[in-house]
Order: sequence, then structure tokens, then C-alpha cells
Amino acid sequence: MPRRSPALLLFGAFLLAAALALAPGCASKSDKKPAKPAAAASTPRPPLQENLPPVMLGIDVLEASGFKEIAGKKIGLLTHAAGVNRRGEPSWSVLRRAPQSKLVALFAPEHGLDGTISASVNFADSIHQPTGLPVYSVHGKTRKPTKAMLKGLDAVVIDLQDIGSRSYTFASAMLAMMAACFENDVEVIVLDRPNPLGGLKADGPPLDAELKSYVGAFRTPYVHGLTLGELARLAKELPRMMYIPNVIDTPDKARERGRLTVVPMRGWTRAMRWPDTGLHWIPTSPMVPSYEAAVGYAMIGLGTQDSGWTSGIGRDYPFRGIHFPKKTPDEIIRTMEAYKIPGVRFLKMNGLSRENKVVPGVYVEVVDWEKWRPTEVSFYMQKQGALWQKLNPYAALTTSEARTFNIHVGCAAWFEALRKQGGRVDVSLFLKNWQERAAVFQQQAKKYWLYP
Repeated sequence: MPRRSPALLLFGAFLLAAALALAPGCASKSDKKPAKPAAAASTPRPPLQENLPPVMLGIDVLEASGFKEIAGKKIGLLTHAAGVNRRGEPSWSVLRRAPQSKLVALFAPEHGLDGTISASVNFADSIHQPTGLPVYSVHGKTRKPTKAMLKGLDAVVIDLQDIGSRSYTFASAMLAMMAACFENDVEVIVLDRPNPLGGLKADGPPLDAELKSYVGAFRTPYVHGLTLGELARLAKELPRMMYIPNVIDTPDKARERGRLTVVPMRGWTRAMRWPDTGLHWIPTSPMVPSYEAAVGYAMIGLGTQDSGWTSGIGRDYPFRGIHFPKKTPDEIIRTMEAYKIPGVRFLKMNGLSRENKVVPGVYVEVVDWEKWRPTEVSFYMQKQGALWQKLNPYAALTTSEARTFNIHVGCAAWFEALRKQGGRVDVSLFLKNWQERAAVFQQQAKKYWLYP
């Protein structure tokens, strides 16, 4: 996951990659003969509810269709705690009701099936107590599902709630699953979900080709404005997309013959942010317990990378509160306001320490969504972090630490500028370049949009 933790020459390369990658299309459904229908699952249907959210998630659409996309198939499910239908019922429970298919295995991404494991912590396979099904970890000994894990499966269903920022690893888990399935003649079925930030924001540095990793598997701007279903469609068509160093290296021939089905949402539009969906937020990871934290992850997550800044006010407001050692809230507010960052304001706010003592801090509020450029605060935080320290913190990073910084941010030129110039770095020059490239990416990516 994600840690909480300009070059104009790259522009032409990015354009070329985008032009090569972004061609329309989605693979056909399975050409296998349907397996013998399984007996109807015993999971009872939950009672009907009134006033359901207006957005039907992919899992809701799948059920409303009579589960036709998985009929006659033995399936696996890659999901987590936030993988629920609009009633809040876990997707594994919904799929067990499908009368003509059989759920036989679960796959768990970073943070585990219940979403409580800390970032970057590996975990082992286990048994799902409610169902007795095997839970295969794809954040343990391997990130890519093995042939043995996929044995006997006709399809793997993917139902993951992403947060719209490139360094959140659920998109990487999806890509690794797609690669493994395509190599083993297993269909992939993605049940789509909203991008909490909406579908109209593309912002931040695009990912340098040499910085592809499990932290950042897609060469998109840091905030990409796509749903996971749309990213899956893009990945299906992008040459050499299914390559992550030391994780996957799937030949294009396997990618081309792979079978991908995306079950879109109903009722979602690109202008909708999470509160507009009427859906209940379930924590996607321990440090993203709310929609507000998902917004903050895009806004200040990179700003805490090796800069001296920390996230939160005490134990409250993860990715919305900011703190710098030995600086008062007034000093922080005065300094950050001087950068005149559009769309945000900095507010004094109190939180609680782990000992339940009141601690003062600064909360970053989005006051104008249209003017807000999601990642801009982070880069001024990095600049200011260098100004507030006697020694340039970026110049002191080891090769390994610099690599970690770069695979999160995505732009080696920015790190080199920070390393050499520290607090003298010209943030605006990079922002302008990134904004232009993000606009090009978004225009090209429209070929993959599923929603107006």
C-alpha cells in the first residue's frame, strides 16, 4: 500500500505511451462450456429495504441480472471488508446465493479480508470462518496468484473498493490477478465501484516507466479519475501493461487472449463524489476509515513522504490533519497560506492523543472542489519540510529510501530537484507540467469511460 504514509522530455514519451495504450475494447466472455450448475446456496436473501442508495454497485447489477455473468461457473473472489452491496451485505455472501454457480475460494489483498492488517504487512493463507472457504493471501509469499490457487476455477470475480490514488495497492492486486488469470485461461469479472473522488479529477505526476512497482502499477497521474473497472479495461488493451518488476511479467499474447468482463454500476456519473452516492463508507484500510481520509490521502499523503511532516491530529483525522515538529498550528497555517494553494484552507482543530489528551493541530479543508487540485498541497509540504530543517532531508536519503520515495510520487525528476535544491525548488514549474500531462491522459482515457 500506500505509505501514509519536469521533465519536459518525458512529456513526449508519456504521450506516445498513452496513444499506444488507449484503444477501445473489452474481451468477450468465456468460451468454455458451462460447468454443471451447483446446488442453490443456503445463504438467505436479506430483507428488502426501502430508501436504498441510488447507485447500484457492480455486485447489485450482477444480482439483478440473475447472476448471468457467473452462471455455470466455479468462481473465486478477490475482495475485502469494503466489498459489500448497497445494503451492506458482503459480496461473498451475495455470491453464495447465486443458484447456478459455486464460490469455492477467496483471495485477500493488502490489509487482509477484514481490512484490519496494517500497511505493508504480509499475511498467510487462512480459512474464512463464516464459510469454511480457503482464503488465499495475495499479500504474503506472493502478490501474483499461483496456478495452484486458481486450479479448478472458471472465473475470478474482483470486488474491491479503491480510493482513486495511484499508490493504493488494490489496483495493483487487480492487475496481478488479471495477469495470473489470463496466463491460466481463467476469466476475470470485475464488479465496478465508484471512484470516491469522482471521475473528473486527473492530477499529479504521471508515473515514470522505470518506476512501475506494486506501489504504482498503472502509468497514470497520481489521481487518475477512473474506476477499477475502467482501469481493468485500460489494462486489457495496454501493451506491456501486465508487467510489475518481481511481481508479474505477462506476455502480450496472453493479455490479448485473456477474457475480461466488467459489470458496470447503474446510476453513477463522473460528477458524483462518494457523498452523492448515498452509500455507506466502510474503511478500506486502517488509515482510511472515512471518505474524508480518502480525500486527504490524495491531498497530503505524498506530502508526508520523508519530509518531516506527519498525518493526523493526535490519533484523529488521518490524512486530513497535518503536523510538523516544533511548529505551532499558527506557524503552520501562516506558512502554508502564503503559498496561496487554490481550493483549500487550513484550520486550527483539536484532536486526541493515544492517552486521550487534547492536542492542537491543523486540518486541511477543501472549500472549492472545482478549484482544488488534489495533490498540490503535498508538494508544497515537501518544499516547506526542506526549508524547516537544517539539512535537506532528501539529500540524506539512502538509495533504497530514494527508491521508495520515487515509486510513491512517480517522478524521478521531482526527487532530483528536491535533492539538489531543497526548499529552493520551483514547485509551480512541475505543477504546470503535470497538469498539462494529466489533461492529455484524461482525454485519451475517455475511450475507456463507462459512465457519463
